[in-house]
Amino acid sequence: MIKRAIALLLLLAVGALFASLLAGYVPDSELNQTARYYAERTAGDIGAANIVTAIVVTYRGLDTLGEVTVLFITAAIVGLVLAQGQPALPHTPRQLRPPVGELLTTGSRMLTPLILLLGVYVFVNGHLTPGGGFQGGAIIASGMLLLLLADPLKHFSHQLISVLESLSGLLFVGIGVLGVLFASGFLDNRLLPIGNLGELFSAGVIPVIYSLIGLKVGAEFSSMLANLSEIDKTDKTEET
Repeated sequence: MIKRAIALLLLLAVGALFASLLAGYVPDSELNQTARYYAERTAGDIGAANIVTAIVVTYRGLDTLGEVTVLFITAAIVGLVLAQGQPALPHTPRQLRPPVGELLTTGSRMLTPLILLLGVYVFVNGHLTPGGGFQGGAIIASGMLLLLLADPLKHFSHQLISVLESLSGLLFVGIGVLGVLFASGFLDNRLLPIGNLGELFSAGVIPVIYSLIGLKVGAEFSSMLANLSEIDKTDKTEET
């Protein structure tokens, strides 16, 4: 009872705080100096129709590299923690595997290629439309999740996922270093020609960077899903 009362008081206090902030909120009548610069100069300087993409990949490219690094560390920690004391998985005959509905099995075979294609489309066109590497990578990982739902005992190659993740990250950093050597700074998109605004082959090296981010994020999410599924496989095998 006391715990519920404390939780209620904390909830009311947080609500009162947000209510006071909302009551005193006055929207800006115009953009501040930094935002105005981005809005007016991004298309001409970077050549990307999606201003958010230009900011994330170029103006604050180091922050994006940090975010990808944090995601990699998270995936590595999940794998290390779940691997502690995990026994080797014996081969499970098909007839002993948990039954899965025909609708889910057929749907996964039909939808997974389309999901992967959508993920690639999202990060390749991130400089033109809403989306980008993180969103496209998450979509790709959802295709892997669908495969696991259709076949809970399906095995993914950790070596392949690791190589894909490492190679994407290495190329990402390599492009950044090339920007320092041959352009105006780290992850400078003008390493390649900017091209015409609104075309697929435009915005310099941004499409390449976002493709690498998409592959890296997709591999990291898939690695976490694979590790989590293997723990579940161990439990199912012990039950059978």
